[in-house]
Amino acid sequence: METTWTDRYAQRTRGMSGSAIRELLKLTAQPDVISFAGGLPAPDVFPVEAFDEASQKVLREHGSTALQYSTTEGYQPLRELIAGMMSEDGFEVDPDQVLITHGSQQALDLFGKIFINPGDHVAVERPTFLGALQAWKAYQAEYLTIPVDDDGMRVDELEEVLRHGPKFLYTMPTFHNPAGVTLSAERRETLLELADRYGVPLVEDDPYSKLRYSGQPQSPLVALDARGRGSTGEGDVLYLGTFSKTLSPGLRLGWALAPPDVIRRMVQAKQGADLHTSTFTQMVAYEVARDGFIDEHAERIRSVYRERRDAMLSAIEANFPEGVQWTHPEGGLFLWVTLPEAVDAAELLETAVETEKVAFVPGHTLDPTERIRNTMRLNFSYANVELIQDGMERLGRVLERVLDERAPATAQASY
Repeated sequence: METTWTDRYAQRTRGMSGSAIRELLKLTAQPDVISFAGGLPAPDVFPVEAFDEASQKVLREHGSTALQYSTTEGYQPLRELIAGMMSEDGFEVDPDQVLITHGSQQALDLFGKIFINPGDHVAVERPTFLGALQAWKAYQAEYLTIPVDDDGMRVDELEEVLRHGPKFLYTMPTFHNPAGVTLSAERRETLLELADRYGVPLVEDDPYSKLRYSGQPQSPLVALDARGRGSTGEGDVLYLGTFSKTLSPGLRLGWALAPPDVIRRMVQAKQGADLHTSTFTQMVAYEVARDGFIDEHAERIRSVYRERRDAMLSAIEANFPEGVQWTHPEGGLFLWVTLPEAVDAAELLETAVETEKVAFVPGHTLDPTERIRNTMRLNFSYANVELIQDGMERLGRVLERVLDERAPATAQASY
């Protein structure tokens, strides 16, 4: 008898779906499409020579160790390096509080495994990182949302959400993906105070903080929380970091910083998933990142991305029609565009790809409620300045045509 696989899948798979952005990248893989859809670092800033030298050194000096199984917690020198990097923010970090993961995406999944029961509420910003929504949808989480403006999360609307008792609140306070905004210092203090008052832990995702191009640095929530408590081991902030934006996304190396008991539970969950993150990759990354290289390399990345950010902002200013608004990110990889309410960004994308060969991410795919249809995310890190200028001209032409087409209908409706 032929097996009917549909009847055998676990109930949790009903809530699982593919990444809308990944599907979009397939659509825009045509060589003549200028795509601002992916969150891709620029390959021209990858430190290829440094990785070549480090790989040879690791194999030459530590080959038998690098090619062997290792501990689930991660390569100890790399954990110590990360703890030292984190301690630069003014609080002491114990390497035993650091767990190495396959990208910070795996840490999101591990949080789902150890914290979320079906039907549990998780608080997120609106919009938010699609990878987090995907990770926790599999564990049948229900989302409570807090809107975002130019100063980050609207903490004036936070208390009502916290009263519902979410299992935790997920936030990307620095160079938000997708909005490109940064949570202000005042709002950071309010967020920590309210989370503490209601007993709701925070998950701070911080992939971009080394990619600041203007403005004043902000302390991570985990550092503010630790300094406020006078302790680093039992705080209410679980922190996620990654090497994807500073070294290479192909490494698939990230980390979680958490209290010891949370790390222990994550280790147990990770053992059931992959035993441990690649020993060889961790050792190579350590050799590359050590002795201050990661900070030196981040300066080079900042120089390239600052130029591209400025080019995109200037090109938008020159080409986008009246009635379109956008954020002005101080760092990171993205900016967020808000269109007139009559424009559906998903429909606009189809027109843009078909007529002008230019692509972006429609904002509703990054909104747990999927209600807000007139927004889009643009990435400025991947394309060079010439492509950015060309792409914004193309997108500006599409917007002009679409808004012109809608103008008569809008005028008729108002009349």
